[in-house]
Amino acid sequence: MTRLLIVETSPRGDASVSRNMARRFLADWRATHPGGEVVERDLMETNLAFVSAPWLQAYFTPPEHHTPEMKEALALSDELVAELLNADEIAISTPVYNYNVPALLKAWIDHIVRKGLTLGHDGSGLVTGKKATVLLASGGVYTEGSPIATRDMATPYLRLILNVIGIKDVTFVAGGGAKAVDLGETTMSDFVGRLDGEIKAAAA
Repeated sequence: MTRLLIVETSPRGDASVSRNMARRFLADWRATHPGGEVVERDLMETNLAFVSAPWLQAYFTPPEHHTPEMKEALALSDELVAELLNADEIAISTPVYNYNVPALLKAWIDHIVRKGLTLGHDGSGLVTGKKATVLLASGGVYTEGSPIATRDMATPYLRLILNVIGIKDVTFVAGGGAKAVDLGETTMSDFVGRLDGEIKAAAA
């Protein structure tokens, strides 16, 4: 049985382009993976704290020396890492804010990049043999050929992080120009529909 972990970040609910892209991806994924399991991690519904001094103290302390307080500090991080390691495929659905990922997605990344669990002590990635799909929604268009393509920090950052932890098979579906939906220049259905082919191919 194939297991998919999907991580969603947008606070906009049904009005979110990235979440609508994720729904289309999930429908296609389920169609091509009958019997597959989906684990949904909605960061807006996760009490995800930013890295703190107690968290870092626990992180840099060998597990055999962890106090109950240290174990508690890392409990959610351990849960998030387990979700990642137990998945066969990962999908990340996110808006782009000011050319990069939202703070909550960066917080998730800080929790799952863990020496000895997802990253070797020699710097090698331990999350191997997995496929990732990144569904990006941005107001601007940053794909190749765009005059503002160099402003895209989200794509190279996510590719770098995923590669660092060992995920080399990464597909990006860029929903650039998503502000057209908010401006009423197109409907959500039509906008996401234009990405159908890319989403279906990524879900296959």
